[in-house]
This record gives sequence, structure tokens and C-alpha cells, in this order.
Amino acid sequence: MEHWSVEDYKNFTNNRNRKSKYRANKVSVDGHTFDSQKEADYYCELKIKLQAKEINGFCLQPTFILAPGLKYKADFIVFHIDNSTEVVDVKGFKTKEYIAKKKVFEDKFNLKITEI
Repeated sequence: MEHWSVEDYKNFTNNRNRKSKYRANKVSVDGHTFDSQKEADYYCELKIKLQAKEINGFCLQPTFILAPGLKYKADFIVFHIDNSTEVVDVKGFKTKEYIAKKKVFEDKFNLKITEI
């Protein structure tokens, strides 16, 4: 039986390939890292819409303060031509924490979250 030092064990556990809890793989596009291919694809779609002047702009991962010590980070905010604002979350799986934060967000800011 081989004995490992604490340092060897830490190196082993930190360097192995870990699967995402929700089976999503991180993807990098234009220097931005996205939690899933689906989210990266939506980013590319927004870039095309912006170039075609179908939207005024968008922001990546805006953070909202829901209460002291409680934050919600959306995936995108989209600014439409009609001056409306859309908060977008690309979801593969809805956690209990997300569902609770979504309700607080929608009540506090009087905005609906669009789930993709």
C-alpha cells in the first residue's frame, strides 16, 4: 500500500478532472467563461443581435442586492430597442436556492426573469 503525504493528496485531488454537479462544462468565448455551452451560445446570439441593431446592448452577470447579505447574479441583462429591460437566466436545472432568489428578485424589482 502506497502512502501519500498531505501535499501529494492535495495535488492529486486538485488536478483531477471533476465533473460538474449538473453535467455542464465551462466554455470560454471572447475571454468570458460561461457555466455551460447553452449560456455561451446565448451570449453569441446576443452579440449577433447587437451587431444587427436588434438590441441596444447587454451586460454579463449583473449582481442584484436582494437583502443585506443576499445577492442574485443573473446571467444577462438585455436592453431592447423599445427601451425595455430583460433579465435573463440560462438554466439547465432550477435549484431551490435559485427558485427562492427568483421570487425575491421579482417581488423587489417588479421584473420577471426570462429563463432560457
